[in-house]
Amino acid sequence: MYAMLALPLLWLAIFAYWPMYGVIIAFKDFNVVDGIWGSPWVGLKHFERFTDSYLFWRLIKNTVVLHVYELVATFPLPIILALALNMVRRRWFSRWVQLITYAPHFISTVVVVGIIVVLVDPTTGVVTRLTDLLGLPTFDLLGNPGSFRHLYVWSGAWQTMGFSAIIYLAALTSVDPELHEAAVVDGASRLRRVWHIDLPAIRPVAVVLLILNMGSILSVGFEKVLLMQNNLNLHASEVIDTYVYKVGLEAQIPQFSYATAIGLFRSVVGLVLLVVANSIARRFAKSSLW
Repeated sequence: MYAMLALPLLWLAIFAYWPMYGVIIAFKDFNVVDGIWGSPWVGLKHFERFTDSYLFWRLIKNTVVLHVYELVATFPLPIILALALNMVRRRWFSRWVQLITYAPHFISTVVVVGIIVVLVDPTTGVVTRLTDLLGLPTFDLLGNPGSFRHLYVWSGAWQTMGFSAIIYLAALTSVDPELHEAAVVDGASRLRRVWHIDLPAIRPVAVVLLILNMGSILSVGFEKVLLMQNNLNLHASEVIDTYVYKVGLEAQIPQFSYATAIGLFRSVVGLVLLVVANSIARRFAKSSLW
């Protein structure tokens, strides 16, 4: 068993821990010619530059609002779906619903964004044609900063809800059927059984997933945001991840040290939030990561 464990540990050391040494360029004015160790130390210069930037609060706001909106909107949906599927008596119907809701998970992000563009295109989109038929005014939804977050969150809910429900369905399989039988004998309704039997069974899993989500509050789906981003919705769609990509790789003169400093700032904040969320969950929910 130790020999089997050696390979994943080796992979973790090479691809996860060894690259961390490159984080020190956040404290240097890195240039390719001098290399990591030859570049001069500048301390917290790049962190101060980011916090003093006029974009700082906009990036923080956009990232936090988008992540919190996504968390509030999508976190309960897999739980509700899992509870509903668990209560369905006709197994064939349950299997079909699972298949239909799981399938979008296997569609790539690029294809999902392509579907969104086809649906909401202001000239040829399906939504535009429907609004024309109904005599309603048409809007450029992807170009509207106010609708960007709604498109991002609810398309993500459609794509991930079914697959995310798997872990809750697995937790529900551990519930002793005798508990439900006893509750039925005592006259408990379905909702009462869900509230007093099923929900307590999946609460530890939900708490752990919620803690992990809190730790990634400054991280959102980079690829999807970047693909949905345009000059019209940039005020609402520019988040920390896309900004790091632009200044670190897409810029005419890449600013590796500055981009690394922003990424390290985000990671440190995420770690602090993870520890705080874990402490709160351990104290009040009696369940935590450690």
